[in-house]
This record gives sequence, structure tokens and C-alpha cells, in this order.
Amino acid sequence: MKLILTQEVTGLGGPGDVVEVKDGYGRNYLVPRGVAIRWTRGAEKTVESIKAARATRAVRDLGHAEEIKTKLEANSVAVKVRAGAGGRLFGAVTTAEIAEALTATSGEQVDKRTIAIKNPIRGLGNHEVSVRLHDEVSATVALNVIPA
Repeated sequence: MKLILTQEVTGLGGPGDVVEVKDGYGRNYLVPRGVAIRWTRGAEKTVESIKAARATRAVRDLGHAEEIKTKLEANSVAVKVRAGAGGRLFGAVTTAEIAEALTATSGEQVDKRTIAIKNPIRGLGNHEVSVRLHDEVSATVALNVIPA
């Protein structure tokens, strides 16, 4: 099955990429979640607009990605959340909350789709998250979850 990705899929490609996947994976996972659309001649025209939008959000080059990495890794980022009595959170810390805190701390725009969390963050304290800035550059950020 031939698909056009609309979002980043780890191990498969980025937005605007035309990929060939097995029918079941495309039909049951990628398309229903809105991560990909079926490839047609008409949809092929949307690839250029998807790639243009991706280019405006993307980091300029490898050097710029290294600069952002040093800014992000320089200090710990604090995220304020509502927590219960035992330090347990009401829900989990989302990538959107982390991206907002990273943007506020570093001054650089961080997209929530570039943030990878190993396990859901459901407690107060120090945690580590990974931010993929470029194909070759990934930053590990110290995250401090504190009660609001």
C-alpha cells in the first residue's frame, strides 16, 4: 500500500514522505489515526504543501540544531502540574506541556511531536526526556515536575 505521511512516524519517515507499507498496517493503524493519507495522483500534489510546512518548522541546519541542543541541555526545565497528596499527578505530563516549558526556558520554538518520553510521567520529581532536533542531533533534557 502506498501512503503519504502527514506526521512523523518513527522508523518510517517524516511529513510529506511517500512510503510503501503493508496493507494492514496502513489500513488499520496509519490512516485511521490521521498519520497518513492514501496515495493518489491528486494527493501527490499535497506533498509539496506538506513539505513546505515541514521546512518552515524544521531546524535550519546541523549547526543550528547543535546550538539549540546546548541551550536545552544547559539547565533543568520546570513543569508545574496539579498533584495529589502523595506526589501523584492528576493524569500525566503531556508533550504539549513539556514543549511549552522548553520554549519558555530556551527561547527556541520546540514542536511537541519531536519530544520522546520513555514512560508516562505520573509523579513529581526529576525526569529525562529526549528532544529530536535534527536527523543527527537529539538532546536529553532534565525535567523537574513540581506541584502548581
